[in-house]
Amino acid sequence: MNILLSNDDGIHANGIRALSEELSADYNIYIIAPNQERSAAGHSITLNSPLRAEEIEVKYGEKRAWAVSGTPGDCVKIGVSAILSESEKPDLIISGINHGPNLGHDIIYSGTVSCAIEGAMMNIPSIAVSLNLFKPTLDDLKFSAEFVSSLIPKLDKFKFPEKSILNINIPGIAKDDITGVSVTEMGGRMFTDNYEKRTDPRGRVYYWMAGKLSTEKDNDNTDITAIRQNKISISPLSFNLTRKDVIEDLDKVLCQNNICNW
Repeated sequence: MNILLSNDDGIHANGIRALSEELSADYNIYIIAPNQERSAAGHSITLNSPLRAEEIEVKYGEKRAWAVSGTPGDCVKIGVSAILSESEKPDLIISGINHGPNLGHDIIYSGTVSCAIEGAMMNIPSIAVSLNLFKPTLDDLKFSAEFVSSLIPKLDKFKFPEKSILNINIPGIAKDDITGVSVTEMGGRMFTDNYEKRTDPRGRVYYWMAGKLSTEKDNDNTDITAIRQNKISISPLSFNLTRKDVIEDLDKVLCQNNICNW
């Protein structure tokens, strides 16, 4: 099996290293990741400037590796469409392991999740993996990588729905303190939107985002609740944002009396 690894923390991040070192014994691993940190880049792609993809020396057991000058989404898009040969094309895309969680509404901003979504847009089974620890060491990430390795064979029995990914969040605690695995829904707000107003030495005002953990209550089946209960959260997510349940009602309101017949 060929596996493409990418991330938003950059090609030299501990998370992608941990995955490559763990998975390369059993799979053909290819790394295509940003040449610098691109956290919270969301699902952006580069349109108005050239992308540079530099093949770099392999270090972590992977077959080949490239550092890309663009966004996380760029890395997967250009990797599958232009960089990898036919024999290297991925059977699975894994984004991560992210340094920090991707839970609730904050998923919308996530470059890690966007890597996986880009893969799903090309009909490739894709997973985003995050550890609830913001500055993890390589040792901190070892269990997360082992969990992903144990999960891959189990997914042989799972048919990824079209336009969907799995978003995995792992508690940033000792392995023995993890209480289980939970298949979850996307929760609400993980952090509040607080900005601190400050003044620089030249007297100019600037703002610094200083969000705090939200106290918003979630139901018992959300990713946020699972992490708070020291469980690994696995959420099936779709990027098809259509609210099919309201199409009929909207059509009745907007198109009554034949006003949709321009």
